[in-house]
Amino acid sequence: METIYDWLTVLIFAGLITLFLQRSSMDEPPDTIWHYMPPAIGCAVANYLGNEEMHVLAAAAIAAVLGYILVILKPFQRA
Repeated sequence: METIYDWLTVLIFAGLITLFLQRSSMDEPPDTIWHYMPPAIGCAVANYLGNEEMHVLAAAAIAAVLGYILVILKPFQRA
């Protein structure tokens, strides 16, 4: 873990895992495992782009991942 992209994407991914584990323990989870695949792949892509010195694209990918999490997964909505 050498770059800011490594730390940022791992932090986002850890939050994603926590959200998935919390919701998967519900009686009727509001989402499926497939809903978590796009942001997980997005974290990997953002990390790659950042490590390849494509800072604008990496920032855009991180913003897209966070937007997806907020709009589709709705982590702050009460179930």
